[in-house]
Amino acid sequence: MQPLFIPTLFTGLAGPDGWLRNVRLEWDSEGVLTAILPGSSPEGCHTVAGCAVPGIPNLHSHAHQRAMAGLAERSGGQEKDSFWSWRTRMYGHLEAMTPDDLEAIAAQLYVEMVEAGYTAVGEFQYLHHQPDGTPYADPAEMTLRCLAAAREVGIGFTALPVFYAHGGFGGEAPTPGQRRFLHTVDAFLRLVERLEGEIRAAEGSVGIAPHSLRAVAPEELTALVTAFHGRGPIHLHIAEQRKEVEDCLAWCGRRPVAWLLEQFAVDASWCLIHGTHLDDGEVRALAATGAVVGLCPTTEANLGDGIFRAADFLGAGGRIGIGSDSHISISPVEELRWLEYGQRLITHQRNVLATENAPAHSSTGRRLLEVVLAGGAQACGRGIGGIGGIGGLQPGARADFVVLDTDHPLLMDRQGDELLDSWIFSGNRNLVQEVWIGGQPIVQEGRHPRRDAIAARFQTTLQRLRRRTA
Repeated sequence: MQPLFIPTLFTGLAGPDGWLRNVRLEWDSEGVLTAILPGSSPEGCHTVAGCAVPGIPNLHSHAHQRAMAGLAERSGGQEKDSFWSWRTRMYGHLEAMTPDDLEAIAAQLYVEMVEAGYTAVGEFQYLHHQPDGTPYADPAEMTLRCLAAAREVGIGFTALPVFYAHGGFGGEAPTPGQRRFLHTVDAFLRLVERLEGEIRAAEGSVGIAPHSLRAVAPEELTALVTAFHGRGPIHLHIAEQRKEVEDCLAWCGRRPVAWLLEQFAVDASWCLIHGTHLDDGEVRALAATGAVVGLCPTTEANLGDGIFRAADFLGAGGRIGIGSDSHISISPVEELRWLEYGQRLITHQRNVLATENAPAHSSTGRRLLEVVLAGGAQACGRGIGGIGGIGGLQPGARADFVVLDTDHPLLMDRQGDELLDSWIFSGNRNLVQEVWIGGQPIVQEGRHPRRDAIAARFQTTLQRLRRRTA
C-alpha cells in the first residue's frame, strides 16, 4: 500500500501546536494508521496538496428527514409554528416512505455529508415498520437500508435504533403518526441483536436510542439500559423544548435532566441530544458524568428550540459533539460556526468557546474542532483505542481525514490554526478538496464518484413520494 505525503497535517491532539509538516502517513490493510512521520520526503508517496484535518463525526442524523429539508418553511396560519407543528408535518412525510425510498434518501444524504467533511455518522433511526405499523419480515429492514447506503458511499456508520413506545409523559398513548416507530422492549432488543452481528461485521458500531423521556416509560428505560449497558453508546433526546421541560415537571416534579441523573448512573457511554434547557445544577451535574451532549445548532435554530449553554458546560468540564439532525444544513462548518455564534449572541462577547478551559489567545476554530472530534468519537462508540477508532490522527486511529484546499482565496496565506479559523468563520464555499476514510479516497476534487448516480435515484424517489402523498 503506497504511503501518502501531505504538506500540512493537523493531528487533532491537544498541545501547543497540533500541526505537522511534510508528513508521510502509513496505514495497514484495515485502514488503521501505523505511522505518522513529519519531516519526510514525498519520494515514493502519493502526494496530496493542501492541509489535512481529522474527519468529523456526525453524531445525530435522522436520514429520512433529508427528503423534507426546506419544505416546512410555511407559516401555520393562526397557530404559532413550533417544534410540535413541524413534527406533525414531518410525520406526514413518512406515511408513504418504503425501504427503497429510505435507502435512496440516505445515500444522497451521506454523499452530501462526506463531501462536506463528515467521515462518520450516528444514524438515530426510528422509522422501523410499514406504514400501518406492521413489522417488516426483517425487523431491522430500515436500519439495514441505511447501512447499505453508508457502505455504498463509504462513510463510517454507527447504528442507533430507536425505542419508542408512548406519545407523552406518563405512558400517554401514541398518535397514529407514530405507529411506524413503536416497539415492545423484547422486540426491540431482538432488533438490536440482529444489528450487532450485521453491522459489526461491516466495521461499524451499534448503540441504542431510547427516543426521549416522553416516549419511554421509566421501567422500559431501566430494562433497556440494564440489558445494553457496556455494549455500546446510549443516545436520548432530552430537554430540547421548553414544553418538554414543563410537561416533565407536571409529570414527576423534576426537570428532565435532573430526573434522569437521579434515576440512572449516567456515564461516558451516554449521549444526551440537544439538552437545550438546563438549569445551573443540571449543567454542573451532567458535565461531571462524562456523558456527551449532542448539539445540532442549525436544526435547533430552525425549530426555534433555543441555545444550549455551551460555554458554561465546557467550563464545567463537559463534553460535546455535533450532528446535522434534520439536515436543514449538512455542513460541519455551519454547525461549528453557529455553535460559537449562539454563545456570542447570548453573552455579547466574541471567541467565547475558545476560552473555556483553554490557554489565553487560543484559536476558536481549533478549540471547536478538538472538542467535537473527541465528543463525536465517544458518542459514536468509536474512540481511539477501540475497533475503528476515530476522532484524531495518530497511530492506532482509523485513517479518516479531510483535505482542505489551501489554494482557495479563503485559505490563502493562512498558517497553522489560522487555517481552521478561516475554514470555519470565513465565507460559505465548501473548501473540502479530498476525503479519505479508512485509508480510501472517498472524495476527490470535491466530488464523490457516485454523486450523479445517487442524485438521480434521489430525484426519482422524491417524485415518487410526491405522487403517493398528493
